[in-house]
Order: sequence, then structure tokens, then C-alpha cells
Amino acid sequence: MDFRFILAVSVPSPITCVTRGADLLEDLLEDRQLVLCPPACSLERMSVFGTGTYASVSNVCGAAIHSGVVGPSGGPVQVRRRPGRRSYMSSYSNGIQSQSLSQWTSSFSLTTKKAMKKPTVKNTMKGNTECQVELAVVVDSSRNLGQRRFGLQKNFLSKLVSSLKVGPSGPHVGLVQTGDSPRTEVYLSNSTKQLLLSIRELPYLGGDTNTGMAIKHAAEGFFVAERGVRRGHPRVMLVLLDGWPSDDLEQAAGLARDSGINVFLLSVANPVPEEMPQVQDKDYAKKAVCKDNGFFSLSVPSWFSTTKHVRSLTQRICSPDALLCSRTCLNSVNIGFLIDGSSSVGEVNFRLVLDFLSAIAQSFDISDVGARIGAVQFTYEQRIEFGLSDFLSKEEVIGALSKIRYMNGGTATGEAINYVTNNLFKTTIPGRNFLIIITDGQSYDDISGPAQNAQKHGITVFSVGVAWAPLEDLKAMASAPLDRHTFFSREFSGLAAFPQDLVRSICQDFSNTN
Repeated sequence: MDFRFILAVSVPSPITCVTRGADLLEDLLEDRQLVLCPPACSLERMSVFGTGTYASVSNVCGAAIHSGVVGPSGGPVQVRRRPGRRSYMSSYSNGIQSQSLSQWTSSFSLTTKKAMKKPTVKNTMKGNTECQVELAVVVDSSRNLGQRRFGLQKNFLSKLVSSLKVGPSGPHVGLVQTGDSPRTEVYLSNSTKQLLLSIRELPYLGGDTNTGMAIKHAAEGFFVAERGVRRGHPRVMLVLLDGWPSDDLEQAAGLARDSGINVFLLSVANPVPEEMPQVQDKDYAKKAVCKDNGFFSLSVPSWFSTTKHVRSLTQRICSPDALLCSRTCLNSVNIGFLIDGSSSVGEVNFRLVLDFLSAIAQSFDISDVGARIGAVQFTYEQRIEFGLSDFLSKEEVIGALSKIRYMNGGTATGEAINYVTNNLFKTTIPGRNFLIIITDGQSYDDISGPAQNAQKHGITVFSVGVAWAPLEDLKAMASAPLDRHTFFSREFSGLAAFPQDLVRSICQDFSNTN
């Protein structure tokens, strides 16, 4: 019998408020360890990434408070090793705002000591904690269906809600009906029982299939704080459509995408060739969804066969990595790189700068509906290397960065900041526009005025200095708080240590503002 293991699980090991999961994972016995969080940890100092499952860079006690395993007074916590994930979702809980993060190498989850000592039956009333979406279902109640098919649709809805496992700590679901005028039946509910009752009592409305009107109605009035929407949770809209819509979907679907809503379309009994002349827009399905990539669309021949797709649809809705229209720091920001091409940098070091910028770009989901990156190089002159809309994939941006030619000249950083503000960021969205300035020396012109002007235009400024860049200049350019927006390395090789810290700071700024 291994007495070391008995001691490890029965006596908690004290840790500090700032102990990270990574500090423990290497020493875990059988993928778990019991630790003791101290009382009175400062919530402001906590660095937490994820919801339910946390990136190992997170503070263990901060994650424990966020998840509700312990309170501010501390206590025993069981830490369990989990594999790395491609995406960690942000949320606000118990006084702590966790941050989103992409692709960390390892994770951990937390339970109480009681849960470790005695197996318990999973409380399904809490909901599916791995599925944290806010879901609005647009129900087709048009005259196309008739009472019988409307009943089949309600049966499908009941099975979907049960499969999702709606609950306080899981998905929240609401219902809107389509007809001549959209009608909200249930705002975001966290009770499977209540939803099943509401579905059973749904009245059949009849009328035209004004699906676009219903999408607009849900996009504008569903996902608001007054209706109980949870901060930082993915927003999803599932649109059920029998036949084809009576109105236009493009404008309404665009509004939904701009609002960070992932629109799925389940179309039943699509128009046959002889019915196509009656369809106003032949491409309505492509225009309705978050992205026309096959993931957000599902077409079935009849309502009798919809229940076969409940599991597949549940998996899609609960796949945070694939919800491309969710507004997170990784897929909603515009980032400008302002690159010092002065003669003091040199060709070799300039390549290290481009590697540093590529590592930053690697963390973001760049696409036509996602994050966008542009780059400007400067000396005494400025040159747009590529704009925010020139390359709409991660591979294209990284490839474009690698091909930037070193200019070689003087250093006029202030004029370059003005140039970026007026040219790269033609339209600015506070909280979503970020400028990363990297320079290795002192500017020959004023930098403070142009930097303040950029910030007044809604651009958050990060300054990254190398070698002889004066710290006073870096602080004069950076947004507040200065310690989180200012970086310095004596050597160009030291830039390799900054990308993840910089990405985390961007995510924190985004969460605080949005």
C-alpha cells in the first residue's frame, strides 16, 4: 500500500493566492491533488483564463473562487489535470472576470474535497456545464406548416432542449415565433422543465414566414443584460424554417453577425425546382447563417426526420471553437502593427521583430468575420505593408509579415502614429482597435500628442521597446495602465517572451470594454 498517496489526498497542501495550475500539474499524483487556498485573496490580483476548465496559466485559487468551489475565505480544493484546449471561454462569476485564451498546452478543473472522497451522482439540474451558450430558437409558426407539422416541430424542440441539458450552469434557451409579426414566447430560461412546458403550450400563429423580421427581433431584444444574458457567454440563434422565407434575411442576418450572434439554420422541406420561381432570394440560406461553410446549415427533407439530427445539432451548438461569430478578443479585434524600420535595427534584428509579430498573429482567429491585422513600417516616411482588409486568414497574414522588406532610415514615431490613426484605422471602434508599436530607439519628433490623439479615437496603444528605446517614450505612447501596455527588452531575442503576455493584455482590455 502506498502511504504517500493516502497522505497526499487526505491532507491538503497549502498554496498561495497566486499559485498557478502549471506550478502543480508536474507533481500531481494520479492526475489529482488536494490543495488548501488561503483566506482573503485579492480578487483584483487573480489571473484566470477559462470557464469550468481553466488554462494551467490561471491562478488555482482564483479559478476556485470563480467556479464557486471555495469562497473568499479559502478552503480545500481538489485540482485535476485536464488536456490542453484550443479555446478557453471568458465569463464573470463570483466577483472574478475570467479571460478568454486560445490553445494552451494543459488545463485543470476543480472540485471540493467532499466530491473527491465520495462519488456523487451528477446533478443534471445544474445543466451541461461544458455547454455555456445563450441560445435563442426562432420557431417557424407560419401557415406553411399547418397544425400537424407544427406539432412535429414542437416534438423536435423538446428533444433538443432535453439533449442540451438546459440549466443554471449550462445553456440558457429562449423562444421566438415567426409569423406575420415575431413574438417572444420565452426569454433566456435556465430550466429544462419550464422550457418543456412552454414548448408544449406554444400556440400556432399562422401567417407569413417573416423569418428575417424574427431574426432582427431576436438580435435586438434577446441578448441584453435586462433579460439575464450572461456576460462572456457565446450567443447563438437557431432558426427553424419550413420551405422558404417570405421576407429578406440578408440585412437581419448581418445585424446578428455584427452583434456577435452565431446564426444556425435548420431548413425543412426545401423548395423543389418547380417552386423556386416563388422564392425571392435563391441564396437565402447562405446569407442567413453566421458563415457559409456547411457547419451552420442543416437541411432535412421532412419534420419526421429532424429528431435524428438532435445529437449532431447539439454538438454543433456546444462547440465554442467553431462559433466563428462569437465576439471574443480572439475574433473581434483590429490590430495594427507599427514597425520601426530605422537603420539602428538592422536586417537580422528586423527578422526577429517580424517573428515576434507573427507569434502575436498566431493567437487570433483572422477571417472576414473575425479578427483583422494590418501593418505599417516607418522611418522618416511611412509605408502600409498591408491593410486590415487585405488578408483575411491567419496563414495569409503570417505569410505577408514574412515578406516585409526592411526600409532602413531614420525614426519619426510620432508622425507614424498619426499616419496609422488616419490611414490604417479609418473607422475606429473603442475596445476593439489595438495598435502595437515596436521601436528600438528615440524618436526625432513628438510622440505624446499623436499617441493621445490615437487613444481619443478609440485605439488602445501598446508600446514595445528594444535596446535603446527610452522607457519614458514608451510610457508616453502607451495606454493606461502603463505597466500592462508597456514592454521592454534589452535584446531583440527577448521579444520572444512577450507574445502571450501581450495577447492576454489585449483580451483583458477587450473584456473590460465589451
